[in-house]
Amino acid sequence: MQTPRLSDTRLVGIARWATNRMAHVKNPVLAERVLGVASHRIQDSRTRADVLTEAAEARLGLGYPPRHLTQAYAAELVCADEHHKAGRRKAAAASAAKALILAFHRVAHLDGTTSPLATDPARFTAPMRRSRTLRALRAPRGRSAPAAVPPEGRPLRLLFVHSGNDNFLPTVMDRYRQRPDTEVRVLNTAADPVTAPLAKGMGRMIACGLGVRSGGYADRTEEALRPHLDWADVVFVDWCTAAAAFLTLVDPGTARVVVRLHSFEAFSYWPHLVDFSRVDDLVFVSEHLRDLAVATLPRLREPDAPATHVIDNAVDLTRFALPKKPEARFTLGLVGVGQVAKDPRWALEVLRVLRRKDDRYRLRLIGGPMNPDAGPALARYHAAYAEELAPLVAAGAVHMSGHTDDVPAELTEVGLILSTSIRESWHLGLVEGAASGAVPVVRDWPFFADKPHGAHSLFPRDWVVSTPEEAAERILAVNDTEESWLKAGHEASEVAISSWDWGTVGPLYDQLLPVAESVGVPAQRTQRTPVE
Repeated sequence: MQTPRLSDTRLVGIARWATNRMAHVKNPVLAERVLGVASHRIQDSRTRADVLTEAAEARLGLGYPPRHLTQAYAAELVCADEHHKAGRRKAAAASAAKALILAFHRVAHLDGTTSPLATDPARFTAPMRRSRTLRALRAPRGRSAPAAVPPEGRPLRLLFVHSGNDNFLPTVMDRYRQRPDTEVRVLNTAADPVTAPLAKGMGRMIACGLGVRSGGYADRTEEALRPHLDWADVVFVDWCTAAAAFLTLVDPGTARVVVRLHSFEAFSYWPHLVDFSRVDDLVFVSEHLRDLAVATLPRLREPDAPATHVIDNAVDLTRFALPKKPEARFTLGLVGVGQVAKDPRWALEVLRVLRRKDDRYRLRLIGGPMNPDAGPALARYHAAYAEELAPLVAAGAVHMSGHTDDVPAELTEVGLILSTSIRESWHLGLVEGAASGAVPVVRDWPFFADKPHGAHSLFPRDWVVSTPEEAAERILAVNDTEESWLKAGHEASEVAISSWDWGTVGPLYDQLLPVAESVGVPAQRTQRTPVE
């Protein structure tokens, strides 16, 4: 005898009981199972999406990643696809935006020590690859002409674009501002009075990408960007975020477009809004970030995808090679403690292990503090961190330097530099510390530890450890004598400066941005990295 099907109304009532439990219980295993069964049987797609989204937001509001996050955002994409099939592109765009905001909520990827995207990028993004709406969004809109070879007889025109974050640009821009054969302009899309009102709002960017022309947004975007694109020979967009999505809404003309992706963008929705048919070169600062992006973004696997390059961050490392203070030998340093991703609790455990054997060891925390008001997930991490930190501070074992504008001077106090992060793209603070002569101790960043590339492939193998106990063992071994510590620090400095100093990395940018071509000398282009 067949069991009668419950009505959607009844199923919604059951699902909302589960949602209420999920909003109040730390580990609502039963409620999540009930939600899964009830939502699966709801027939109406809009109702199903609303029920799953409401439950997901209840968990996210408590600072916990929902176990059904993929199911929830996939349900919203089903609604988007129904709108798109019916020709309701504006409604499809709004629904797709809602799905992507949910999928890439920071609690799920940035404010905790795990991420479903890092764990299994193909599985987590599968609904995005299936979605009719997102397939239409990433369909190549192309360009009217290929990127042109810059004309001879005038400087190469370089336009640097960002959306409010130029932290990694000054060294690059200064290189070309000082050259007589290049002319540099900068566009901050978040501050420029013409672009700022337009370069925000993912919903209307998606709508524009889907061909919605109501409201004049596409025309105003074209008018705002055209003078910049017509002037530039090469456009360099730093961070694959809002500026990259905004810029690729329009045909770049003959300008060559280069986009650089650092780290957090890979855990955001912005790369999914970029029209990569209008990007000539995509730059990553490490191979493991390139691997993650390729696994996450279907467009990068297609034959006409941008050329991909891995080029280290631009930083002048020679200025960090200053004499160490005597107390540096037993001082660990951690640069950056304001994010959960840096996982400073791991550093505290390393310190505790060391001090059980030698209480001369101290930890110096460099950078602004964590803000527990930023969200419940971060607040929960901060509470545990503060509880562990307090007795070490009371014992004089931890010094908190706070924010500093003179990192080289601060590192003269540090003899052993830590990277304790769960994820990094390149870890500038660690590399700067190594250049200063501090002995590097690098956690094999968990987001990438089981992947072909990560900290274990970016740095010398003897720098990398898996546990706090291994970190302590490395420290005790290299610091057995003052001579062994000095030798290890000197070798680390040589590796860092010879491998990653701007004197080595700068010419790679000359190859990427065809500076030599602008004065009639062919530049060697960085070879396109094949994608399997």
